[in-house]
Amino acid sequence: MRVYKKFLFFLLLSSLFGCGYPIKNLDSQGTSIICFGDSITRGVGAENGKNYPYFLSQLIGKEVINAGESGDTTYEALKRLKSDVLSYDPYLVIVELGGNDFLRRIPTDVTLKNIEKIITRIQEKGAIVALVDVSWGPVMSGYRKEFKKLAKRKGLIFIPSLMRGILNDPSLKYDWIHPNSKGYKIIAHRIYKAIKPYLKY
Repeated sequence: MRVYKKFLFFLLLSSLFGCGYPIKNLDSQGTSIICFGDSITRGVGAENGKNYPYFLSQLIGKEVINAGESGDTTYEALKRLKSDVLSYDPYLVIVELGGNDFLRRIPTDVTLKNIEKIITRIQEKGAIVALVDVSWGPVMSGYRKEFKKLAKRKGLIFIPSLMRGILNDPSLKYDWIHPNSKGYKIIAHRIYKAIKPYLKY
């Protein structure tokens, strides 16, 4: 009965926060918030290290680990998952990947399999996962659709259209695929808004 009541409580939380489905591992006992991704997470184009994990840390009021690696595909990220994420006792992991797979024309089904492996291993560690969609307009729109399905099936916080309004605004971008610090600050606020209901801090 206690387990059933706990499940109903988590289901209610998910409904109140707008997901419409249960988020897995809301009872996470981890201690770290980790941003795991490619150059967007690393912060290419940010001035003085003011990338999105930096701004997110300010919003949360707690250290956020930046586990971004420029140029990473989902396969390369999977290889370093244990050392860069799982070894840090994750409470919540924000996964931002797929852009380099798209640029290198890696088949979408391969990308999705790698993403799911990453998510499964993080969830097995007991952490909450937030999956980020970096598509903009028609670019990578297929990823957005599949990521949304994956989020519902795996119980993830889904953050769609992260780059909306940034890459078509010269004042917010460093180059054609990377924001500048102003753009990263917007990204941090969007992510914070999505994960805030699930933070225990």
